[in-house]
Amino acid sequence: MGGWRIPVALLVLCSVPLTAGTLRLVQLAGGPAVMPADDRWAGFPVALVLHIVGAAVFAIVGAFQFVPRIRRTHPGWHRRAGRVLAVAGLLVAGSALWLTLFHDPQPGTGPLLLVLRLVAGTTMIGCLVVGVAAARRRDFTAHRAWMIRAYAIAVAAGTQVFTQGFGEAVFGPGEVRGDLLKAAGWVINLAVAEWAIRRSARRLRSRPLVAEGASA
Repeated sequence: MGGWRIPVALLVLCSVPLTAGTLRLVQLAGGPAVMPADDRWAGFPVALVLHIVGAAVFAIVGAFQFVPRIRRTHPGWHRRAGRVLAVAGLLVAGSALWLTLFHDPQPGTGPLLLVLRLVAGTTMIGCLVVGVAAARRRDFTAHRAWMIRAYAIAVAAGTQVFTQGFGEAVFGPGEVRGDLLKAAGWVINLAVAEWAIRRSARRLRSRPLVAEGASA
């Protein structure tokens, strides 16, 4: 069960934004309005649909890439899923940039969040491109690190549920405050990602020493 704790935790983290995205798609398709209507999305906004679908694929399939047993025993699946994730991740980041630049901002948000979303989307695309390039040259350590960073940026919406929810409960609502609380979601995720990357690197460096000590 130990190898499944991370994907389960990631799926739980993403459950709120994934549920909200699914309900929004149902609403856009003419289904019941289970959640409040958003006047920004008239008709069938392709960029929003691509963003929601891409985010669902990236979050769900990506979570299982963290299971060591799957990577070891099903390397073919890992590679094929990785290709799907690269495309889905680019859809997520590209559609996020499009929505940020060409659609009205979310009510209650300010220019700070607009800039942060542009930075986050651009950075995610950069992480994906560098990560895929690393895999092609068989530098799997760098590949893993850059894909973890891309995933951390993508699932920040789940962390923002907590940073904004608890933050506004403690500090109260406000445009700049809300933007900063959303920014905290990206910061926390990237900090955890860097910790995981460095922890993995330390383990890899320590393996020869362990083996040498055992043989002695």
